Amino acid sequence: MLVIGLTGGIGAGKTTVAQLFIERGITVIDADQIARQLTAPGQPALQQIVKHFGCEVLLDNGALDRSKLRKIIFDDKPSRFWLEKLLHPLIRAEIQRYAHSSSSPYCIAMIPLLLESEPNQLIQRILVVDASEEQQVKRVQQRDQASRTTVESILKTQTSRNKRLAAADDIIINNGSLKELIPQIEKLHHYYLKLSQNMQKNPD
Repeated sequence: MLVIGLTGGIGAGKTTVAQLFIERGITVIDADQIARQLTAPGQPALQQIVKHFGCEVLLDNGALDRSKLRKIIFDDKPSRFWLEKLLHPLIRAEIQRYAHSSSSPYCIAMIPLLLESEPNQLIQRILVVDASEEQQVKRVQQRDQASRTTVESILKTQTSRNKRLAAADDIIINNGSLKELIPQIEKLHHYYLKLSQNMQKNPD
């Protein structure tokens, strides 16, 4: 199975790109969604998080207060590293499980922090969704009703745009409209289909 790692900075348009691949019959595995499932009430990972951070990271209904946890780890690198060490292996195992059970010709793993974490051996190509920093800021402000300062602070914690582009095997430019995005998706989709077919013919 050809597994493409889809990543990009906040507000670059990863979700929109993922949806366009889904519309072409491709399995998209969402690492953030897996993380939410792993930290749902009753899950062992949530119990470990509460043990480490205390009950203040829980909402009244027992669910994880993601906003509060984000604020804690945003300001505290050791806490962020602890959380990543707990969740990343679990997320990777689930991505692998979903990829192996996929029936589409190839699949895409949407991993926002793909380049901020240790290399994932399952990922065979890296697809970066790129947008200008100004576009990223505008989109996140509109989506999350966040201040410009908040968005810029988040951008500073992520891999730089230059490093992300340098690590990419494939790049989608998303500074414009959906009309400009679709031809790029089509071109990559056909390319990935060919790569997948070649892998099946030559598995070694």
